[in-house]
Amino acid sequence: MRIVRVVALAAVVVLLTATAACTGGDRAAVTVLASWTGGEAAAFRQVLDRFTDKTGIKVDLQGTRALNQVLTAEVQKGTPPDIAVLPSLGDLAGYVRRSAVRPLTGVIDAGTEQSHSAQWLRLEQLDNARYSVAVKTSLKSLIWYDPSRVPDLSGDKPPTWDGLVKISERLSTGGAAAWCMGMGSTPVSGWPGTDWIEDFVLHQAGPGAYQRWAAGKLAWTAPEIKQAWQAWGRIALRPGFVRGGASGLLFTDFGDAGRAMSADPPGCFLHHQASFVAGDAAGLDFMPFPSARARAWEVSADLAALFTDKPEARELMRFLATDEAQSIWPAASHGSVFSANRGVDPAIYDDPVTRRIAETLTGDATLCFDASDLMPSAMTNAFYRAVLEFLQSPDDLDRILTQLDRSRTTIPATDWLTVPCGT
Repeated sequence: MRIVRVVALAAVVVLLTATAACTGGDRAAVTVLASWTGGEAAAFRQVLDRFTDKTGIKVDLQGTRALNQVLTAEVQKGTPPDIAVLPSLGDLAGYVRRSAVRPLTGVIDAGTEQSHSAQWLRLEQLDNARYSVAVKTSLKSLIWYDPSRVPDLSGDKPPTWDGLVKISERLSTGGAAAWCMGMGSTPVSGWPGTDWIEDFVLHQAGPGAYQRWAAGKLAWTAPEIKQAWQAWGRIALRPGFVRGGASGLLFTDFGDAGRAMSADPPGCFLHHQASFVAGDAAGLDFMPFPSARARAWEVSADLAALFTDKPEARELMRFLATDEAQSIWPAASHGSVFSANRGVDPAIYDDPVTRRIAETLTGDATLCFDASDLMPSAMTNAFYRAVLEFLQSPDDLDRILTQLDRSRTTIPATDWLTVPCGT
């Protein structure tokens, strides 16, 4: 009888050991560094918790608004996080050049990779290799409006830019301003203005000029670039066109700029902003940025990259690329977060407006990475500052562009990225 009890006890020990191995109970935790805090961190935490539930591998999420400073310091010390989520391809490229990031060859399953939009697979490549997974994406080149207040934008054929200016003139005659706009975004104020200028370059000069400019091969003083600044200035600096005027938009936070659209009466009617506002834009619709050329869209993404070769970290990267993981945050965000995966069920997007955004991000339309996200950080920061300077001293545009071009020529050619628009 004693022998039976010993055998039974041994069987239980073997079973418990096997269970622990299957659930990852003795596996190392994975550290993830990201720029998200507050609600964004809580939403991403849901993705990581699903991974832990499936594998038993714990994930330590560290959020900081000083992501690049923290990550650079940890890489220099030789103690990087296992995974970092970077806000731009330009940031990622800097770590790839230092050999701090590991390529994902053999990490992402073939079936999972096929679910990822083919266009996004090309957009994410550096040196013909994939180094990241787009955790979430944003569609830019959008102009938001309330169809009940601006019904002339709801037709099948969007207006040309000249047509939209005429509509803006009409909207600016009743005491309100046509445009909502804000440049504030501590510590990188000015980036909403770069989005405007990028859209003008893309949609007036075309993807070819846009790509050369983003790659540092087209001067800031070139006619295509100067015309983009001037076109934006005719909106941002025109009296009565922007809520608060040119001085007011300098001090308006980008997150608050569109709130006046929902006031009664409205304080402004049109808002040029990316898809992340969709979750707070109940009742609003969007039109594409008017284009003089074939339709193209500007996009951005937060990119997860592998900084160690820990097996558990590789497993998390593999999970982040799956349709299951890619569906969690969009479903929780109610329309402000979008996936690059074609396998994500469109039904998780709450309404026709957000489904149109998701379909554009995963469809066949030409997508171009945000130009300032591709530029070296020194150039990007100079671009942000130049936007603020232009709004205060528009007559100094030639000097501002000359200064930007001087910065461009001092940056080594190897620091620039050539990332063609996808098709």
